[in-house]
Amino acid sequence: MPLPHVLLSAAVSLDGYLDDTGPERLLLSGPADFDRVDEVRASVDAILVGAGTIRADNPRLLVNSAERRAARVAAGEAEYPLKVTVSGSGELDPAARFWHTGGEKVLLTTDDGARRARGLGIAADVVSLGEVLDWRTALEYLHDRRGVRRLMVEGGGTVHSQLLQRELADELQLVLAPLLVGDPAAPRLFGPGAYQGGRLRLIETRRIEDVVLMRYLPTAPGAGERVAAADRHWLGLACELAELCPPSDTAFSVGAVVVAADGSELARGFSREGGDPVVHAEEAALAKVDPEDPRLARATVYSSLEPCARRASRPAPCARLILDAGVRRVVTAWREPDTFVAGADGSGVLTAHGAVVVVPAGYEERAKAPNRHLEG
Repeated sequence: MPLPHVLLSAAVSLDGYLDDTGPERLLLSGPADFDRVDEVRASVDAILVGAGTIRADNPRLLVNSAERRAARVAAGEAEYPLKVTVSGSGELDPAARFWHTGGEKVLLTTDDGARRARGLGIAADVVSLGEVLDWRTALEYLHDRRGVRRLMVEGGGTVHSQLLQRELADELQLVLAPLLVGDPAAPRLFGPGAYQGGRLRLIETRRIEDVVLMRYLPTAPGAGERVAAADRHWLGLACELAELCPPSDTAFSVGAVVVAADGSELARGFSREGGDPVVHAEEAALAKVDPEDPRLARATVYSSLEPCARRASRPAPCARLILDAGVRRVVTAWREPDTFVAGADGSGVLTAHGAVVVVPAGYEERAKAPNRHLEG
């Protein structure tokens, strides 16, 4: 099922704390960064915080800029993004500012939590997700039932930790403040647990007054049929590479990336790369990797089009090249149509030899875009 793009947003002290233990909220950033956050809020479909943040901080979570709200309305969107909170118990203060400011609100909870929240008179759309809360189910609901394509998560630490641990966070926007808290009783951004592997990729650093914004993307692929947030990034890159292909009326435009289990990019390629009129994307990428590289056995190949099972231009189709390289996981955006080869089934060849083929929802149209001239 497709999921929203999940953006985690937080500010922390130099020693990793979200707050201190004083009676007032510790302000970790200043006016310029607050305005940046307001800009991000205005760009998303929904803002989510955990129940603990509502209890501790009593936030309003509004877009404060009248100009940004007007721009949302002019674009046909609601004045304010949907406000979302998650609570297993449903034990929340019905007088909290969260419920009484801004636009629509939704509480995602359990069967028991829904009964309790309705009894308290919580002023929100109370939605039960079943006997227990599950983050993937919650994100699927927001995407499918509420039309959320971009979700900003503003806390707290438990929520951020859980989304990262479950490989559901697509981006981390972290602001580092020049403060030290040093109180072990204060809340920290990330708690203990098993997090996704690999290094996050730093895509931006920006000084904002006396704080530093750092933006990171996950890199480590999922395992087996499990789709991790990094899988979506790498498949998106494969679709972007397809746009680089020299045009052709006799072959598809395809992009491919080979990624190690730790998130290291091993190689990338695209159809007809380097002036070779018949080279395929997966072929071009794999040719750049040492065949003796031990990382290939646990690597993932991302391809905007299903690897070919048969071809006239070269002896070995891409499905065979992938298997011969030792790769046993392929993520693709689009099953190959019968445009040039009848009964194309690269996935069948791969799975028959022990490989896993994953086709995440939501990427087919991107993969088709550079091939529109071949339709009909």
